[in-house]
Amino acid sequence: MAMGAADVVPGVSGGTIAFISGIYEELITSINNIEPSLFKVWKNEGFNVFWRKLNGNFLVALFLGIAISILSLAKFISWLLVNEAILLWSFFFGLVVASIFFVGKAIEKWNIAAVLVLLIGAALAYYITILPPSENVESLPFLFLSGALAVCAMILPGISGAFILVLLGSYKTILDAVHERNVQIIATVGLGAIFGLLSFAKLLKWMFNHYKNITLALLTGFILGSLNKIWPWKEVLETQTFGDKIITVKEQNISPMAFDGDAQITYAIIAAIIGFSLIFVLERTASKK
Repeated sequence: MAMGAADVVPGVSGGTIAFISGIYEELITSINNIEPSLFKVWKNEGFNVFWRKLNGNFLVALFLGIAISILSLAKFISWLLVNEAILLWSFFFGLVVASIFFVGKAIEKWNIAAVLVLLIGAALAYYITILPPSENVESLPFLFLSGALAVCAMILPGISGAFILVLLGSYKTILDAVHERNVQIIATVGLGAIFGLLSFAKLLKWMFNHYKNITLALLTGFILGSLNKIWPWKEVLETQTFGDKIITVKEQNISPMAFDGDAQITYAIIAAIIGFSLIFVLERTASKK
């Protein structure tokens, strides 16, 4: 449910939540289990063996939680983004700052390579947050690629899938397709997402198996670089309207002292502390389990 809530907020990744709740590697492994040979197992050894090898209980619980969260919290979080944006961003800023310490703590050996990869990851994530959005694109091959890249971003800590779609210029096309029930576009994006999820999960699994320290350093860098996107006090420079949604496509971070309006500094600090503390509560709960 926490992953679903994070995915609703543009700029916050559900992958970050998966990592800090201690289920990230199991998620990647479970996605890797989805392959054609599983259906042979079902045929030859029965449904129970198939379900265990799939890690079905885990996947159903996870995706059911995400779906329930998106359906139940989407309107509330959208309302917060419009009416209490500073407090919402402050909460996520505190949560993500704590995530950097949490993920960085998992790195067993700090060396020059780990530090260099962390800096590269941070620079890449920061660069993504300042890229200008592309014009609206409706080409089916490009939409397939958009679905693949967006779902990869969703499972990467620190990078938002929805934000990637805005950058690629596919967000409006996909949103319109959902509203108009355009099966061709929805199916194309869906197939791209499945392709991206299965192929990228294999890469991540391989990286965890062979270069775990470097992979953790890269993910920590991604989370660090994403802080630019979720700084609470911003000046909006440009927006785009997608149906009934207004998406900010260009903005700049400013000091709370320079904010035009009520900066809510005290409440923002409290929200950030709550978000920061929540990570350690999650960590303690996960370690007890």
